[in-house]
Order: sequence, then structure tokens, then C-alpha cells
Amino acid sequence: MRVGLIGYGAWGKWHAKALSELPGITLAAILGHGEASRTSAAADHPTVPVFADRDQFLAIRLDAVDIVSPNHTHADHAVAALAAGCHVIVEKPLANDEPGCDRIIAAATAANRLVSVGHELRVSTQWGMIRAEIAAGTIGLPMAATYSLFRRPFRPGAGGWRHDKSRVGSWILEEPVHFFDLLLWYFAAHGNPDSIRADSSAGDGALQANLTATVRYASGAYFTVNQILSGFEHHCALDIGGTDGAIRTWWSGADARITEPEAGLSILRRGATEPERHIFRQSGELFELTEHLRRSIAGFQTGISPMPPHDARRAVLLCLAAEEACRTGKTTPLIM
Repeated sequence: MRVGLIGYGAWGKWHAKALSELPGITLAAILGHGEASRTSAAADHPTVPVFADRDQFLAIRLDAVDIVSPNHTHADHAVAALAAGCHVIVEKPLANDEPGCDRIIAAATAANRLVSVGHELRVSTQWGMIRAEIAAGTIGLPMAATYSLFRRPFRPGAGGWRHDKSRVGSWILEEPVHFFDLLLWYFAAHGNPDSIRADSSAGDGALQANLTATVRYASGAYFTVNQILSGFEHHCALDIGGTDGAIRTWWSGADARITEPEAGLSILRRGATEPERHIFRQSGELFELTEHLRRSIAGFQTGISPMPPHDARRAVLLCLAAEEACRTGKTTPLIM
């Protein structure tokens, strides 16, 4: 399958490397937005044509397009690629707003093509194990969860886009979008959540640096997402309490893109008196990126996306509702 890549920043380079190494995939073209990124792409992949113009990029024969450009460009690039007859892999968030999400979904339907969104934690051995255990009923029904992220501040990105609200949307759409997606997935038995309450250390109109958000269900279940962006290194932890057991898991490293983290999971199964412990040697976004790309391409060939845009849209809506709750200081009803 011939895949074109849009975006060649720090994360786009990892996408290009993974695409180049996966069997059955040809990295067929790269679209770079700046001269520096195009020069870097040409040096790293001298046999791959590099374009500055999207129309020229899409005019060559491509089966799929992988979009790793700033958040505010996702919708336009995805709609154009779908209209050109390509399947689409797009980094999270699907788009910065609800209309952008809906444009992509409508374009995919019109083109009869698939979209796979980069919520790669869903294909993780570590985070996927939690979903499997919940689905098997080994902790009963999950009723409460807390996800915490403690990390260094975000790098600005090319041209400072990640620190520009008009382009990034918000920092809630950067990493909490992953955690909202995971917890919606884990708590699926409760249906759609009813409300969200959120607080942030940022002022009105800012990017919501440090965040606490609590999502509640009519059943009484709830989960909380905490983000601290004034920390150091990269540390995640998730605790889940169920009606008949509990799970806790963690991931720690000097940086999010390391290959030797400290990662583990403990589960107290229904009827057990002691937790069962697991250690993960290959867990983290570099491993999960490759697996997400592999499953996406396989899904395009079999007609099933590993992360369809309708699911990704729900996580975006939850992020937008969290922003609204931060602005108003009030509990925000959810319509999903």
C-alpha cells in the first residue's frame, strides 16, 4: 500500500520512520509545510518525493494519507485526501471543533473510505489489557477511576503552533483527549456520560495548563482526569475501582518517547485476596505508533478501522465540554 505523509515535524519524523519499516507499505510522498521540514524530509528519505503543494502531493497515486500536521489543519487535509480517494490516518485530535469532526466523517462516507485516528493507546499491550479485563468482568463493573499525568511543559512545536490557541485548540486536546477516550472506552457499559465539571490553573481564554476534570454518569459511576504541565519528565498513573475488584497501572520515563520505561499493572480480580502483577517492557508511544499504523493499514485492506472517527469525535466533544466547564466554573451537561 502506497502511503503519503502530511507533516514532517518531530512526530512526523517518527511516523515516516515507522511507515518506511513496516512490511507491505511504501512511503510514497511527503508534504512539508515549511522549507526546513521539506529539507529535512528530503535528507532523511532521499528516494521519496517531497512536496510543498497539497494538490501536487495528492495528484500522485496514493492509497492512504497519514496526517501529522498541526491540529487546526487536520480537517482540511483529511477532507482533501478523502475526496482524492485515499483512506486517512490522522493524528489526534480528529479536529479542533465539532464542525471539523463532522466534515471529516461526512467526507469519509461520501468517498466510501476509512479514517483511523491516532488514539494509539487503544492498541497498547498495557492499556489494551485493561479493556480486556473489564470486558471479561474480572473486576465487575468499573465505578470510579482517576487518571493522572505529570509531565514537563509542552514544547512549542514548529512555528510555535502548540502554544497558539488558534492552532492547537487547547492543551486539553493534546493529551487529555487520549485519557478521555480511554475512560469512555473502559466505562462503555454505563452508556454516555451525563455531565463534566472541570477546573484549570489557566485564566479565561488560555490553554488550560493544569487541569482536573470529573465526568459523571447517571448510574453513579464517574472518572477524573488530572493533568499537571508544570512538572518534569513524563509520568502517568490510572486507578480503577470496580464492583468486584480493582486495577492500577503506571508508566514513567524521562520522556514520553523512550523505549525503556518503567511500566506495570496490578489487578485484584474478583474473589482474589492478592493483586496479580504485570511488567511491560515494550510500552509507550513509539511502540504504539508502529502498531497503530500497522493496524490502520490492515484495517483499510479489510474494511475495518481500528479507531473510527465517530469514537474520536466523542473524545473531542468531551475536551470541548471540559474547556467550557473551565470557563464557566459550572457543571456542563453532556450531549454525546
